Amino acid sequence: MGAKTGLLVYMDAASSGPLRLPAEADTKRTAELLGRLYPGWEVMESAGCELGDATYPPDGTAYLGSFPGADIVCDRHWVGDYPSRLPQHLIDASVGRRLVVHWMHSVVDFLAFAVWEDGQLVRSLSLSPGSGVMENIGEPLPFEAPFWAGEHPVEPVPGWPAKGPYPLPFHPLDLGEEALRFFFGFVLEGMPTPEDMDPYEVALRGFRLTDPDGPTPEEKESAMRAIISRMGPPRIFTYGPDVSMVEVEGL
Repeated sequence: MGAKTGLLVYMDAASSGPLRLPAEADTKRTAELLGRLYPGWEVMESAGCELGDATYPPDGTAYLGSFPGADIVCDRHWVGDYPSRLPQHLIDASVGRRLVVHWMHSVVDFLAFAVWEDGQLVRSLSLSPGSGVMENIGEPLPFEAPFWAGEHPVEPVPGWPAKGPYPLPFHPLDLGEEALRFFFGFVLEGMPTPEDMDPYEVALRGFRLTDPDGPTPEEKESAMRAIISRMGPPRIFTYGPDVSMVEVEGL
């Protein structure tokens, strides 16, 4: 699985459940949404993108769309380990509505999602196999029950170097796909149902955004180089004759 998300979605109470959206976002209302969520930021309009490809934009890019009953924001800038710590102005913008954040990263099997109703946090979950459960606030939602009950265990891959069983009772990305369907009515990977929305039929507007209080591009590049310098050499695996995973030596 390779899905990644950095989603914030504001929904009217009457629009709870699967989203049914027109193909194009409302231009004026999207501009107003941008102003509310990014006050004081430097903004430059860029190419738009379909929702199915927009859920995890490049750094410094956001995709937004205001639709009847729902406002969609795709921006990795807000992604973190603790959804409950979402900046307050983003939560304040949800008063009278439902706010759902959905953050997922396939490289580290990370998932986080949270729900605010009329500005009040009612559920937040954040977990990954490397860090365990980082946040677990509120009662689990109905779609979570089979996962916590052990009905979706992670089967070991023969030969994979991981030691011991998978450290969580389910795979976060599997739960993440069910969360997408439960909250928004679409999936990014896996088999869609006839009731699901096609996220590739919904167009969002694109923007290049610069946080006036954030690091400069040069500072970000320097930090990334420092991280890379601390990384060890890559380990490469392939399938052996018995379909188990074996490490490729000498590359």
